[in-house]
Amino acid sequence: MAVIDRGNNRRLFAALLTSLAVCVAAAYPLPVFAQGSPLAPEAADGAKMLLRANDLTYNQDTQRVTANGGVQIYYNKYRMVAQRVEYDQNTGRVMATGNIELIEPGGNRIYADSLDVTDNFGEGFVNSLRVETTDNTRLLAESAEQLPEDLMVLNNSVYTACLPCAKRPDRAPLWQVKAQRVIRDGKAHTIRLEHAKFELFGMPIGYLPFVTVPDETVERKSGFLFPRASVTDKLGVGITVPYYHVFSPSMDATITPTYYTKQGLLLQGEVRNRFESGDHTFRFAFIDQKSPRGFAAGTSDDVEQRGMVASTARFEINPRWAFGWNVMHQTDNNFSYTYKLTGTSASPFTNDIYLTGIGQRNYFDLHNYYFDIQDTSKSKTPEKQQAIVYPSLDYVYYAPEPVAGGELSITTNFTNLSRRQDDFYALGNTARYRGLEGSYSRFSTEAEWKRTFTTDEGLLLTPLLAARGDLLRQTGDAPPSFSGVNNLGVPVTYNYNGDFSNDGGNARYMLTAGLEARYPILLEAANSTHVLEPVAQIFARPNEQLAGGVMNEDSQSFVFDATSLFDRDKFSGFDRVEGGTRANVGLRYNGSFDNGIGLRGIVGQSYQLAGLNSFATPDLVNVGADSGLETDVSDFVAMAAVDLPQGYSIQGQGRFDEKTLDLRRADAAITYNLPRVSGSLIYTNIAAQPDYGNPSDRQYLKNASSLRINEYWSLSGSATWDLNNDRVIRRGVGLTYADECTIFTVAYADKPASTSANDWSVTARLSFRTLGDINIGGQTD
Repeated sequence: MAVIDRGNNRRLFAALLTSLAVCVAAAYPLPVFAQGSPLAPEAADGAKMLLRANDLTYNQDTQRVTANGGVQIYYNKYRMVAQRVEYDQNTGRVMATGNIELIEPGGNRIYADSLDVTDNFGEGFVNSLRVETTDNTRLLAESAEQLPEDLMVLNNSVYTACLPCAKRPDRAPLWQVKAQRVIRDGKAHTIRLEHAKFELFGMPIGYLPFVTVPDETVERKSGFLFPRASVTDKLGVGITVPYYHVFSPSMDATITPTYYTKQGLLLQGEVRNRFESGDHTFRFAFIDQKSPRGFAAGTSDDVEQRGMVASTARFEINPRWAFGWNVMHQTDNNFSYTYKLTGTSASPFTNDIYLTGIGQRNYFDLHNYYFDIQDTSKSKTPEKQQAIVYPSLDYVYYAPEPVAGGELSITTNFTNLSRRQDDFYALGNTARYRGLEGSYSRFSTEAEWKRTFTTDEGLLLTPLLAARGDLLRQTGDAPPSFSGVNNLGVPVTYNYNGDFSNDGGNARYMLTAGLEARYPILLEAANSTHVLEPVAQIFARPNEQLAGGVMNEDSQSFVFDATSLFDRDKFSGFDRVEGGTRANVGLRYNGSFDNGIGLRGIVGQSYQLAGLNSFATPDLVNVGADSGLETDVSDFVAMAAVDLPQGYSIQGQGRFDEKTLDLRRADAAITYNLPRVSGSLIYTNIAAQPDYGNPSDRQYLKNASSLRINEYWSLSGSATWDLNNDRVIRRGVGLTYADECTIFTVAYADKPASTSANDWSVTARLSFRTLGDINIGGQTD
C-alpha cells in the first residue's frame, strides 16, 4: 500500500544524510593533513523534504518504508539519488542500495554502492565509498564501518588531490596515500592510519606501519612537522625536524633543531601568545659551532658559541591606536644573517618600538629605532656608526572644514638621536660626514594652506601659503679632519669648511608663498584621445637658514627627476629645507588609442630665480652636489612610457645637462607579459657625482624572466650586471613543475662579488596540495 508518511520520510532521509556525512567526516582526513571535513547535516528551520520514486510503500505489518526505482530526495539543501531506500522502524536500520550519490550544499559529491546503518548512527556499514570534493581532492575506500563507542573504520583507503588523467583515467595519479585501515576515534578525536604508503608516480616512496593524527575537529595538535633540508657552502647540509607544541588555546610553540654537517646542531625556538588585544612572539636560537674556522678568519662568524633572542608584539589599544615592538639581541653581529634565522635575518635588522594612531583626518606615528648591521665586521664599527633614534615622531592633521575655501594641513616632526662613533668617508676630493658622534634633536612644524580656482577658460590656479619653524640642538664632535688619497693617487687632507655648530641650540624658519597654474588641453582624433597639460609653478621664499651648519640625518638621499620636478620642497626629509625663489615649468601628456595603446610623458626644467640656491649650498654630505639643481638653470628632466595591448610596457626617464644635453642619469625598463614569456629588463646609468660620493660612472643591467615550456614546466632566471666593471654581481636560475596537486621547484643563486658568509645556495621545494611541503632550502642573501 503506497502512502505518504511525511514524518517517516523525513526521519528516513535525515538518517541517510547523517550516516553518509559521518562516514565522510571519518574518511576525509585520511591523509595526515587534510582539512575541513563535512559534519552531520542539521535541518534548517522549516526545512521541507521532496521525495520522488517509481514506487513508495509503507508496510504497516513489518513497519518498513521502502522507496524503489530512481529514488531522488532533496532535504535541507542536500540531494541524493539511489535505486532503493528502505527504513525498518523495528530494528532502526536504514538501507540504501544501487548507485548512491549524495551532493552536499557545498558541492562535495559522495558515492557508494550500498549503505546499512542504524538510525542513531551508532553502527553501520558503507560499501565502495568514494568522495569527490569541490577542491578536487578524492578519497576511495573499499568499505567503511561505524562501530560502537564512536569508532569508524575504513578499509583499503586511497587519498589524492590529483585529477585523473583525461586520456588514461586508469593510470595512477601523480601522488596518492594508501592505507590498509583508517580508524577514527570520535571520543579521542584521533585518526590512526595503519600500514600507510605514500606513492609517487605509482611507486611507493614512504611507508609507516602506523601513525596517529588529530581528526578534523582538532584545530591544533602537538607533534612533529614536515622535515626540511638545506645546503650551503659554509654550513654544509642541514636537516631540520620541527616540533610543534600546543600549551593552551592562546599559546603554542615550535622547536626547530637543525643539524649542519659542517657546524653542528642549531636550536631554534618560537613561542607564540595571543591575547584579546594582540599577540606576542618570542624567538631564540643557539649553536656551538664545531668548525668556526670554516668561515673567514677574524670575522664575526669565526666564533664558537652563538646565540640570539628576539621579541615581536603588536597590540590594538582600540580601532585607531596600536602599540608594539620588534627587537632582537645576539651574541655577535652576524649570527641571524648567516643562518637565516626566522624573522631576524634582515640586514640591517631594525629594532623598533612604536605607537601609531590614525583618524579620519589626522595621523600619529611614534617610533624608536636601533639598527643592527649584520656583517662580518668583528669590531661592529658599521653598527656603532648608525643612529640610535629615541624617538622619531610624525603627526599630520587636516582641518575637517575648509579654511577660506581651501585645505589647511599641519605637519609636525620631532627627532632625537645619538651616535657612538663618527661615520665619514672620502671619495675623490670630497669628504662626506653621514653622522657624527654625539646627540642631535630637532622639532619641526609646518602649516600649509592651498586652494584651487578654475577660470571660465579652464585654467586651474592653485595659490599656496606655508609657514614652518624648527628648533634644533646638537652636542658632540665637530667634523673631524683626516688624511687620505684622492682618485689621482695624491695624498689629501680632508677638512670640513662649513659653518658647523657642534654644540648648542639653534632656530630657523621658512615662509613660502606659491602659485601653480595648469591648463589641461583635450585633443580628440578619429581613433585617439590626448591630454596636454602645461604646468608652471613659482615659490617665493627667503634663503635657507643654517644650511651646512647643522646635521643632515634624513635628507641625505636625493634624486632629481621627472617625478620630483613639481615638488615644493625637493629634499627627502626635514633636516634640509629648500629656500630661495624657484620656478618649475613643464608639460604633462597622456594619450590613449582605440587599439589599446597608452602613452604618458613629462618634460620640464627648474629655475632658481632669486636668493640662495639650497642645492648649491654644501652640507655635511653634499646632498645637492651634482644633482642637476645646483645651477640657476637646472638640467632637463623627462619621462616617457608606452603601454602596449600585447603585454609590453616600456618606460624611460632621464636627466640631461642644461647646456650640452649630455646624459647625466637614465633609468629605463621594459616589462613583458606574454602567453609563454614574461619578465623585465631594467637599465640604470648614473654619471659620476664626485662631490656627492660617486667618483665614477655607474651602469647596471638587471634581467628577470620566466619561460613557460609547456602546461606544467617553466624556467626562470635572473641576473644583474655591473657594465662598467664587466662583471655579474648576482645571478640565479630556477626550474618549476606545477599542476593542480603538486608543485616542484629547484633553484640555484649566487653572488660572485659577495663578501657574505655563504656565497651560493641551492633551494628546492616539493609541495603536495593538502598534505604539506618538503623543502631543501639553502640560505640566500
